Amino acid sequence: MTTLSIGSTAALSLRADVLVIGAVKGKDGAVLAEGAESVDAALDGRLTATLSAVDATGAEGELHRVPTFGAAKAPLVLVVGLGEQPADGFAHETLRRVGGTVARALAGVKKAGVVLPLAGAEAVGAFGEGVLLGAYSFETYREKSREGRKDAVKDVVLLGLKANKAVKAATERAAITAESVNHARDLVNTPPNDLNPKDFAAIAVDTGKNAGFKVEVLDDKALAKGGFGGILGVGQGSANRPRLVRLGYTHPKAKRTIALVGKGITYDSGGISLKPAGSNETMKMDMGGAAAVLGAVTAVARLGLEVNVTGWLALAENMPSGTAIRPGDVLRMYGGRTVEVLNTDAEGRLVLADAITRACEESPQMLIDVATLTGAMMVALGNDMYGIMANDDTFRDAVYDAATRAGEQAWPMPLPADMRKQMDSPIADLKNMGNSRMGGGLIAGIFLQEFVAEGVHWAHLDIAGPAFHEGEAGGYRAKGGTGVAVRSLLQVAQDVADNRI
Repeated sequence: MTTLSIGSTAALSLRADVLVIGAVKGKDGAVLAEGAESVDAALDGRLTATLSAVDATGAEGELHRVPTFGAAKAPLVLVVGLGEQPADGFAHETLRRVGGTVARALAGVKKAGVVLPLAGAEAVGAFGEGVLLGAYSFETYREKSREGRKDAVKDVVLLGLKANKAVKAATERAAITAESVNHARDLVNTPPNDLNPKDFAAIAVDTGKNAGFKVEVLDDKALAKGGFGGILGVGQGSANRPRLVRLGYTHPKAKRTIALVGKGITYDSGGISLKPAGSNETMKMDMGGAAAVLGAVTAVARLGLEVNVTGWLALAENMPSGTAIRPGDVLRMYGGRTVEVLNTDAEGRLVLADAITRACEESPQMLIDVATLTGAMMVALGNDMYGIMANDDTFRDAVYDAATRAGEQAWPMPLPADMRKQMDSPIADLKNMGNSRMGGGLIAGIFLQEFVAEGVHWAHLDIAGPAFHEGEAGGYRAKGGTGVAVRSLLQVAQDVADNRI
């Protein structure tokens, strides 16, 4: 695991394997960024000359390696492009991406010193977060294929900074945030034969013990006794029985509570409404919402934020079998409402409905559910952005603002009231599908809204697109599970603690 620290040693005197400095875009090519002057001077200007000779531009993410020829304790300089030099400091998201790029370039390195223009504690935290997220890789199942792969950089030392209280707090927050995101990534990447609902619940119990929050697990017997027809219905086709997990963090000074509800389908075959060939291979990621909730609650607890948080993990495996629910079945949900199931692949909303109803019984002021819910949201927003729906425009905008500041791409979406009639059922209280494929992401949000208690400010995050990245890693984004929404949820909790929401 990569460690991040603040160092007081001068850049040229640090005993390290690599020294990282920055370059920005100039009129005629790359120009060394603030902090690199002493390194260039020690090399008698050869660093600037070398960048010019290789036509370096200073574009964001551009990398060049230059030997120090004994002018520094580190034998190598890594020059990373920062892009255009803004008058008011680099954007935090730019620093996150650059941090991730640097971390990937440092694979195999034991110790690196970093001298970059990080203006203020928040900038330090953003760059550090990017480094720790960029250093991630999932190696659990590699055996022979592990040969030749480089370990993540071990130690990254940030130089040229005043190690005041704010900077130290920012690096600690970056570390806790990245560890929580990476834990969520691990869960999403774990194959379903090693992560069923029981396994996930056990991990939540262990995580709670280590992070300092309470965990309660309802097994299938307790769910049956409590009348959780949605979770039980989705899970009844699998040999791996469902679970509902409650996470509870309280702060003695907190006056408000936020509930976080995560969809945790540890494998989604579609059930009787079986997914077509080519759509099953990544369905281990359908518990990304629950992973995000566990990650967020863990980070909140470790940071000791002044807010009460409950987390709800609705865990089930959606499989076809002789005991599976069928299109046409009617489920009696927790709380008594009945739902006619027209498509068993629209299962996420069923487990979330039970969990939302249960979460609302504890009267939180705010509730956010997170789910890899609909392909329709991917059609609307693509693979890199998630949609936000809410019963309160002000709350929706606050969640969107928090996500943006956290560095996660999101977009506010509507909940048109006139679409509700599409879910009218001739035999039950409502159907789990609309009459048309059009607007399917909105229909799912409208369905969930039906189960939110009056007076609770609610938002729904549909993370189907960005939860799993099938392309190559880049910046601080990993291949596979991304841990998306952990940082958004953490920022919302921080904003509630700061009375910003």
